[in-house]
Amino acid sequence: MSLAAELAVQIAREARLAMLRALADQADGRLSDLLLKRTLDIYGYRRSREWIRTQMRALAELGAVSLIESGEVLFARLETPGREHLEERRVIDGIMRPAEAR
Repeated sequence: MSLAAELAVQIAREARLAMLRALADQADGRLSDLLLKRTLDIYGYRRSREWIRTQMRALAELGAVSLIESGEVLFARLETPGREHLEERRVIDGIMRPAEAR
């Protein structure tokens, strides 16, 4: 794998962790793709809305979130496996471990 490809994978893993953290900060554990994009922009992950949606879909495939589409907006809801990953009681491959981000 090239250095650029490895970097892209690492950025995606870090961004997915940031997304889970943002969802966990919400009372209902939900955010739209637009709000997740703004949150990630603050942390320096300045990516397109479609890239954010791709990461949301990856999180859903990993079981960390569930997705609901309403018109043009995609919403993510934190699920138990995602919360357990944040609490370091479960490891989900494809998402950076919280301990690695410290």
